[in-house]
Amino acid sequence: MNKTIFITGTSTGFGKLTTITLANAGYTVIAGMRGTTGKNQVVAKELAALPNVEVVEIDVTDDTSVTKAFEKTLAKHGKIDVLINNAGVTGFGLLEATSIEQIRKMFEVNFYGVIRTYQAVLPSMRKEKSGLIVNITSGASGHTLPFMIPYLASKFGVESIAEGLQAELAQFNIENVTIQPGVYPTEMNNGSKAGIGADKAEIAAAYDPVATDMFNAIGAGLFGKMQEFDMNPQTIADGILELVNMQNGTRPLRFPLDAIAQGTDVEFINARAEIKEKWLATYSN
Repeated sequence: MNKTIFITGTSTGFGKLTTITLANAGYTVIAGMRGTTGKNQVVAKELAALPNVEVVEIDVTDDTSVTKAFEKTLAKHGKIDVLINNAGVTGFGLLEATSIEQIRKMFEVNFYGVIRTYQAVLPSMRKEKSGLIVNITSGASGHTLPFMIPYLASKFGVESIAEGLQAELAQFNIENVTIQPGVYPTEMNNGSKAGIGADKAEIAAAYDPVATDMFNAIGAGLFGKMQEFDMNPQTIADGILELVNMQNGTRPLRFPLDAIAQGTDVEFINARAEIKEKWLATYSN
């Protein structure tokens, strides 16, 4: 059966690859992105020329833009079977050296943007009593790291959204999955796509040279691992295709795709689930 799949953030990286992969698999893909007639006009035309792909303008930080994009899609296709929340921004820097304004910008995309798309798609999915929502989070979204605190906080927030909604939406047969991708050589990580990071240089200077040395060491380690394990972004697109193809009701809440973790991500997820079950059992007695 053909499915209509709405993907956010399709101009680059995982979003673009997933659009192509799902369209090639025969699914109808609504490729959402900003600037379809501006900065992303070239890629918008490239994707729109593919079979099974329709490009839609959407800015996940704007209520009206999100509402219009989903209303347009539902008016044409009648339903949205799958939503993939891929749009996101990254950023690095010391927490004290990052203004509230910068952190708010990050959360508008990574956290509130996800809530906006959920609220836009859920009425139709509830009506159909069926649906799948896939959220791209982070390999470290169950904990945190220095120099990435706002980013990882926003991603862990999405983990919380999906986990809580899994129970709230069960009666409507709507499944939620989070993908923990780890570090891949996409535009988000190679510097070609601007991030939202620390903006108070005078505060950052007070942490040096220790902070800069620590940051450079972490960065070198992560990018070294990325090369060592030959991290291919297509892995995420293929993983999403696998999730879409799974039988309804069988999908996991969390779906880690991080070779660098060497199984520790799965171990962490399982341990977290076991502890939660014990906590719930304690509170229900």
